[in-house]
Amino acid sequence: MTVPANNHGMDLTPRKMWEPSNVAATDMEKFRAMVNQKYSLTLADYDDLWQWSVDEIQDFWTAVWEYTQVIASTPPTGSVVDGSVSMDTFPEWFSSARLNFAENALWCKDPSKTAIIATGELQPEPTRISYAELYTLVRQCAKAMRNAGVVKGDRVAGYIANCPEAIIAMLAASSIGAIWSSTSPDFGTIGVLDRFSQIKPKLLFSVNAVVYNGRAHDHVQKLRQVLEGLDVEKVILIPFVPSMACDPSSVDKGTTWADFLATSGEPASSSATQDQELIEFEPLPFNHPLYILFSSGTTGKPKCIVHSAGGMLLQHKKEHILHGNLNASDILFQYTTTGWMMWNWLVSGLTLGATIVLFDGSPFKPGPEAMWALIEKEKVTAFGTSAKYIQAIQDVHYHPGKQHDLTSLHSIYSTGSPLKPESFDFVYEHIKQDVLLGSITGGTDICSLFAAHNAALPVYRGEIQCRGLGMKIEAWTAPQKAVFGESGDLVCSRLFPCMPVYFWDDAGHKKYKAAYFDNYQGVWYHGDFVWINPNTGGIVMLGRSDGTLNPSGVRFGSAEIYNIVDTYPEVEDSLCVGQTTLDGTDERVVLFLKLAKDKEGKDPEHLDAGLVNKIKTHIRNQLSPRHVPAFVLRTTDIPHTINGKKVEIAVKKIISGQTIVPSGTLVNPESLDLYYNIPELKQ
Repeated sequence: MTVPANNHGMDLTPRKMWEPSNVAATDMEKFRAMVNQKYSLTLADYDDLWQWSVDEIQDFWTAVWEYTQVIASTPPTGSVVDGSVSMDTFPEWFSSARLNFAENALWCKDPSKTAIIATGELQPEPTRISYAELYTLVRQCAKAMRNAGVVKGDRVAGYIANCPEAIIAMLAASSIGAIWSSTSPDFGTIGVLDRFSQIKPKLLFSVNAVVYNGRAHDHVQKLRQVLEGLDVEKVILIPFVPSMACDPSSVDKGTTWADFLATSGEPASSSATQDQELIEFEPLPFNHPLYILFSSGTTGKPKCIVHSAGGMLLQHKKEHILHGNLNASDILFQYTTTGWMMWNWLVSGLTLGATIVLFDGSPFKPGPEAMWALIEKEKVTAFGTSAKYIQAIQDVHYHPGKQHDLTSLHSIYSTGSPLKPESFDFVYEHIKQDVLLGSITGGTDICSLFAAHNAALPVYRGEIQCRGLGMKIEAWTAPQKAVFGESGDLVCSRLFPCMPVYFWDDAGHKKYKAAYFDNYQGVWYHGDFVWINPNTGGIVMLGRSDGTLNPSGVRFGSAEIYNIVDTYPEVEDSLCVGQTTLDGTDERVVLFLKLAKDKEGKDPEHLDAGLVNKIKTHIRNQLSPRHVPAFVLRTTDIPHTINGKKVEIAVKKIISGQTIVPSGTLVNPESLDLYYNIPELKQ
């Protein structure tokens, strides 16, 4: 294929950081062999397998169903999906099948095995729940829900910490066919109401308090404020922090977790044995809703994204088993909150019969060793976190590989924002040499991955390893114009089963179609700017398309600027956005720098002109003159979402003359005030 001369500073021949020692032993290779045999094919490698998976979607997803051993009360027969229709017609997948997500999460062959290890700040010992105990608790919770009037299609919500009760309630709801939705306690009350008031949950699960940064924080006051604007039938209060009061009478329609389970009619000491009473799993269509997740809502009311049980089950099993090479022997730990889609991804580890680890609190308490000590103690095999966390470990010069025995750890996953090339260096130099570093990307919109890790492929510096099986993602510069070695819009041009089934309260799918299908007719437009390496097949994420910089018609992503700026120790954080000109015909690039503290621990009062010139020259030489910011300005804070993503679009709108109402997803909403009426940017 022809590669354009301008690669936007991307490395066509990146350094190989890791490669698998035994490719033949991976599930990815075993799956390829099964496909070759089942369909009389000669697929030679991953590239062949990926191409087949997006060309022959019926055969591919049938093979995934078979290989990952989906449990179904009625197995699929006949057509999988009508692959000839446009993506925006919402075709039904596996229409003949009937299944239940909770049944697939509770099947473990060894009921005595640990299903959940749960811990957090100030918790001396983890809580351990076996699969048999989990089954019993889900059964009791499901009975209590049914007795409370919950039926198929009702919404059950959690304003809840990352605790076992969140998973128990979610699985209980899904066993009935109710729809689960959750936000974490760090969400502000307005952010919670913006979400839950749209979906009107029947039950709300919450906690009495949380612990963060070494201190207990009462949660009931925030919960009461939410309930003033939310009409629910029952509030179940969990004594998550034993040292804090947990009085159900302190909230309207409140009851305790123990009292709620008691309404199941089962004794509290109900034995957890292999011969226990069976859960009544509702047999549901593949497309039946499982979760409602929410868009970030950084510039407007969040969209309520409804995900199907079948889509989540099949996609997550594909990602965990085929891409991650995980199985029942694994211990999967994803640092997340219940308000991030990675929580849903973590929970699906139960469908493998694996052990999952929950942690609630700051990952830096009592110090930077917190996560690594847990990984060492529990012999975690796969650890997921954010790119921001890896950067933070790097910034404090903590070297886990020297301090901890990480023998058990075979995979590290990074997501939330692009993982910088320098962070790849840090992981392999200071965490572990023999580890699969999976930089992964997808999003809330699909509650899964577009570009993924792959235990059967090498890891190249700065790149996501591959496009996910069955996900025909491409970089487009125009309709039907896919490019390699050149940046473009991330699109997915074939149907895939984890597409949302609909948006809540969206008559005629108007919001849904506007979100994904307005840019390219009938083709999923994801809103990311992406570069695909023609040599390695790896992916580099370049930022959000709607935040794409476009001075004088030259489009590029903010990540290209960050990759350079982040190499300067004088800069703690940065934000690169475009400012639309008054006539709306062009834009200029503005780079905001939050400076690192000086040797005395103070914030510098001025931006050094020498530093600005160094950065501009570096950008000019590494990228191009068009990439050089028109303005480089000092700021004292950079807005981030709760999940650590930089908030570019809101700032772009502010400096272009709009007024923005801060979203509940911002961890520091007051920071937006810094970007109004900047004298240098007045046009």
